[in-house]
Order: sequence, then structure tokens, then C-alpha cells
Amino acid sequence: MRLYFEDLTPGRSFDLGSVAIDEAEMLEFARRFDPQWYHVDRERAAASTWGGLIASGWFTASLCMRIYVDEVLSQAAADTSPGLEELRWLAAVRAGDTLRGVLTVVDVLDSSRGPDLGTAVLRWEMIRDDPIPDQVVLRMQGRGWFHRRPR
Repeated sequence: MRLYFEDLTPGRSFDLGSVAIDEAEMLEFARRFDPQWYHVDRERAAASTWGGLIASGWFTASLCMRIYVDEVLSQAAADTSPGLEELRWLAAVRAGDTLRGVLTVVDVLDSSRGPDLGTAVLRWEMIRDDPIPDQVVLRMQGRGWFHRRPR
């Protein structure tokens, strides 16, 4: 492990990389987990104020989780998470969009689970740069438990 609780200082941010929104994956996810009409009915969505299909917010959140695991958790002495305090879908996401992820450490706290763990308060953002530069489309904030560096 290269990333321990002590490395998670407030204000530190991590570039989680980018992910392209693939239409087939977006539709498969929506059909299975969130089959609301604006996610799965192309004609109805096109005739609506949305002007076309939009991704499920849960799909966008799952992509955020994937790049977080790939770029941070895979190299961290992570334990588990007690959950989220905020989950916001701030703008529609569509097939063909490219989103970049950013993780920011908001705060760090001692953990009530024991002296070998610390709690990090984390904020995740998924950001689209086109057509609006730096448009945050997803924001989550929650906590993660991380092991302290061995002595």
C-alpha cells in the first residue's frame, strides 16, 4: 500500500482520470437498474424537454466509484465506508460525454472504530468540460475509513 490515512490531508486532491459515456453501457445499466422513460425510451425522451436520452444518475455515480477504485483505493490502505452524506446530480449526462473525476479530502478525523484507523471526509466530483467548461454534473460527499501507517 502506498496511501495511508496520514497521506490524506485536508485540501489534497486526486485526479481520478476520465471516462467516456458509452451509449450501450448507459442503456444496459438503465434497463437493468433504473428503467425510467428518460433513460430508456429514445422517442419519448427526444420529444421531452430533455431532447434525448439522459444517463441515470446512479450510472454516473457507479462510473465515479469505478475510477475512484482504480486510481485511489487500489493503492490505499482502505478499510470500508460508513456511507455518503451527500449525493447530487447537478446536470444531465448523455452518451458521448467525457467526464473527469476529482477527489478532494475535506477533513480527517480519528475513528471510533479503533486507533489503527482514521476517518477521511471525501468529496467526489464528476466534471464535464463541453459544452460548459468545468461543469460539475455529479457531487458526492462521504466518509472512508483508512488504516494508519504501520509503526
